[in-house]
Formats: sequence, structure tokens, C-alpha cells
Amino acid sequence: MSETQQSESGRAGGADRSSAGTVTSRPVAARPQPVNTAAWLRKRGGGFEVGPAPYTHPGDNEIVVRNHAVAVNPLDWGIQLAGSFLYRWLKYPAVLGTDVAGDVVEVGPGVTRFRPGDRVLGHAVGVERDHNRHAEGAFQDYTVLQANMAAQIPGSMPYENAAVLPLTLSTAACALYEKDCLALEYPSLSPRPTGQVVLIWGGSTSVGSNAIQLAVASGYEVITTCSPRNFDYVKRLGASQAFDYRSNAVAAEIVRALRGRKLAGALAIGDGSHRPCAEIVAASEGSKTLVFASVPNGPLDGLLQQRPSGFRLFRVFLGAGLSTVSFMRRSRRQGIRVKMVNGATLRANEVSKVVYEDFLPAALAAGRYQAAPEPRIIGSGLQHIPAAMDAQIKGVSAAKIVVSLSDPRKLPGLPGRCPLIEGVGNQEEDHRDPGGPGQRHPGIVRRRAAREELADGRGGHQPLRRLPPPCPRRG
Repeated sequence: MSETQQSESGRAGGADRSSAGTVTSRPVAARPQPVNTAAWLRKRGGGFEVGPAPYTHPGDNEIVVRNHAVAVNPLDWGIQLAGSFLYRWLKYPAVLGTDVAGDVVEVGPGVTRFRPGDRVLGHAVGVERDHNRHAEGAFQDYTVLQANMAAQIPGSMPYENAAVLPLTLSTAACALYEKDCLALEYPSLSPRPTGQVVLIWGGSTSVGSNAIQLAVASGYEVITTCSPRNFDYVKRLGASQAFDYRSNAVAAEIVRALRGRKLAGALAIGDGSHRPCAEIVAASEGSKTLVFASVPNGPLDGLLQQRPSGFRLFRVFLGAGLSTVSFMRRSRRQGIRVKMVNGATLRANEVSKVVYEDFLPAALAAGRYQAAPEPRIIGSGLQHIPAAMDAQIKGVSAAKIVVSLSDPRKLPGLPGRCPLIEGVGNQEEDHRDPGGPGQRHPGIVRRRAAREELADGRGGHQPLRRLPPPCPRRG
């Protein structure tokens, strides 16, 4: 190696050459560590606290996303209110949440499908038993995602719209495509008609909105139920017929609509959907498989009505378990195969690749798949998670509760890019204004004021505890 090459090698490796010819190491400036913040659930049944959180680098088959929007699902407040019975393995303090949309900031070894700066949506699986770590929860600024559970989104799609998809898309995909569920043909942009019909009870729900679109993209006709005000909505998604689920004759009406046609299976979504679906499946030709995405006479109603604890909470779950067993036994006597879907199991099988890699990015880019239902944005910032929980508990129709996390400050000439990608700190927690070191940015003051307003405990949810945000100083 020449002296010049040795000198360049020493500079590249962070070394200095002394006059005696020996090489001495010198420190290399480290890249600033991103500043992360999370909405922590400190204990079972407790309230949320917004405070500092570690930034976790991605491992194999993982990416890190700077979240610009997150969505709230019944699973989230179910875990908070009934953590003694739901997801008992969960480690506390925990970061909940499954639905994220944002920008990729870092990719792990072996990841070739994404690069920093990509706009993505993703299904966070931090509450699942085989993951169970706060780094993979959604309710924070930076989330670690499995690469096979994320998909690119078009530049024209707002993050708040993209955030409505992940968990409910995954749940619909598991129900429709997994081998022990309906095992339908996989979706494509050019589906071949199968000549079969899928029944989706609850088509205007978040899961139903995705199930309709996926089934149509797989070549199936879809018959669904919803309230009459949502008939046009579900038909825009691709359903051929819609029936009023509140009608006393709805099961008989759907059986007549299926006469002479082959049923590919049924997906039951929502309280009260299981018995009429089983009746329809039993009376129709074709598949005798019924997949359900909620517990018959489920525990959520009990939680909503009384917010029980202790032995009363145990009775709620015991009743739910007994009703599920009874329904499954009765269905089997009718010759119906029943299966309750878990919306996260696709993370370990080929369905995740089919949906998140092969189908969804191209379908969104081509305008062939809608981010449905529409987002209902509760506020901007993690301090709005409790209010979003309350809004979800109260119920929504053909909408999904979303909290925006987008930073209002944008770098000049880089619209939509995360400032961190360009080497600037997380503005929500970095109190140094570009105008002078140590000066708080007005946006921080506004966020703090909003946090204090929310922390007074208004509404049915437990109040947000105020924590002093960190004031990191970078060299």
C-alpha cells in the first residue's frame, strides 16, 4: 500500500499518523441519536403517560419508521381496561398501538425493499406474545416494524388516511386467505372471476371495508350487511348487494339472494353477527366455513357499560368464553366449520408477503384500493391518545379514529420529508430553536398547553399524566 493510500485509509478509519510513523486512533463524530417519545401504559389498568422512550435500531427483517399518524383500535383500550385478561403476557411499562404511517428512517440487515425516506404504512406487532417489546408499539414517534408487515404508500396519500389500514387490513387478510380460515384465492390487480360469493357481515366496519376490497380483488362477488345509510359506501368498495343488518328478515333475504349460487365462505364482524351468519351458511350451497372477527356476545359491551374490575371483570370474560364455546359447538352440529381470526398471524406466513408486498403497494399506486374507512382525526400529538380512546369507545360508523403526529415544521425544499432524515433532531422534543441554542420553539409551548388542557381528566378515560419532556443537548 502506498503512503498516500495509507494516509487516506487512516483518515477514513478515524486515525492520525504521528511524526514517528505510528497510528493513533481519534474519536469519530457519532451520528446524533434520534430523540423518541412514547405514550406509555405504565401498568395494567393504568393511564397513559407521555414521556421519553429509547430509540431502537432495526434488526434483521426490520425497519424503523418515523410515525406521522397512528390509529386507535378496540384492541388498544381493551388491553388498557382489561389487561388482567387480555394479553396477560404483556410486559409493563408498555407501548400499545398497531397502526402506523410515516417515513422510513433506518433499515435492518437484509432489508432490500425499503430505504430511508420511503413513505410507508405498517402493522406494529409489539403486543404479540413472540415480540412483546415497547420498541414495536405504535404510540410513539419511532416504531420498529417487521419489513414484511409494511408497504409503500403513494406520495399523494396523506399519512392520516394510510394509518387506517394496517390492523384491519391484516385481520381481513387472515380471515380470507389463511389456510385454516376461508383460504380464498389471493388478490391481484387483474383477478379472474371465480363465480363464487363471499358473505361479509359488517361491511362498513374497518375490517369489513378491507375484506370487501380484498375479496373483490380476488375474483369473488361480495354480499354484505350494514346500515342503510352506508349502502352506497360499501357498494363503492365493491359489494354487489347490501342488506340492513337490523332487519328481522335479513338472514332469510340473504339466503334468497344466494339461491342457486355457490358460497365461498362467510366472515362475521361485530356483536350479534354470528348466529345469522351461521344460519345463512347452513342454508346455502358451497363452503360451510364461518370465520368470525369478534367474540359472540363479546366482553367489550360489558367493559363499555360498567367498566368492571376484579371479580366482575372475570365474570364478563367467563361469560364471553362460555358463549363462544356454546356457539362453536352448536355450529359444528350444523355441519359448519367455525374459526376465530387473529389479525396478526400473517406476520409468520406467506399472507403477509402476498398482501403487503405483492398486492397493496401496486393497488394503492394504481388507485385500485382505497384507504377505507375515512380517518376521523382527534388531534395532533401523542397527548391526544386518551381522547382518541374515548372517541373509539363511544363508537364510529364508516370511520376510524386517528391521531396525527406530523411535525408542523418542514425543511425548506423538502416537503413531506422527516427532518431527522436530513440530520435535524426530533422537533417535538428538541427544545432548541434554529434561531438560537436553548430557545424553545413556539410549537413546543403550544403542544404543552394542549397537553395540560387534556390532563384535567375530562371524558371517560383516565387522565393523561404530565411528564416533563427531556431537553436533549447535542454537541
